[in-house]
Amino acid sequence: MPPDRIATDDLDYLSFVDYAIAKTTAELPKVDAGAMRLGLTLHRLTSALVYDWESTVHRPRGWSWGGFRVLFVLWLAGPLEAKRVAQLSGMSRAAVSALVNTLERDGLVTRTQSEHDRRAVQLALTGAGHEAIISAYEAHNERERAWADALSKPEQTILIGLLEKLTTSSAANEAKRRF
Repeated sequence: MPPDRIATDDLDYLSFVDYAIAKTTAELPKVDAGAMRLGLTLHRLTSALVYDWESTVHRPRGWSWGGFRVLFVLWLAGPLEAKRVAQLSGMSRAAVSALVNTLERDGLVTRTQSEHDRRAVQLALTGAGHEAIISAYEAHNERERAWADALSKPEQTILIGLLEKLTTSSAANEAKRRF
């Protein structure tokens, strides 16, 4: 059915992709529909994954998705300066600073002045923070596994390879320079 004849009330989160592509390419025939579908589908899948993880694992623990990301980075790579946590988590320094206020208040993270640069802030997990992130990540990984189980092991390997190829593309490298 042509996009102008589809009732927008009948659309859902995923069927909107087909609708958006049909409507866009009808008005802008030079649009690369395949690239548009890839971008929309990846974005919608990512949003659905994050929503699932946040609502089933992290919010019940009193954390946001961003809070989990800070704890995850500190668990695996910390203690670190706040600016490095921002880089590794893909967030701004301001976002990390705001999240650390809550995580510090909740006894999960400590913030100290860096020894080599008095303007820099060093972040570290507390013992309670370490236990909390381990428990959370076990639950998080159960949800990751539930999503991954939709694909066979060979399909998972192929998809991972394709996604890694996208993350090393020239467009991705340009975007990384803006982080």
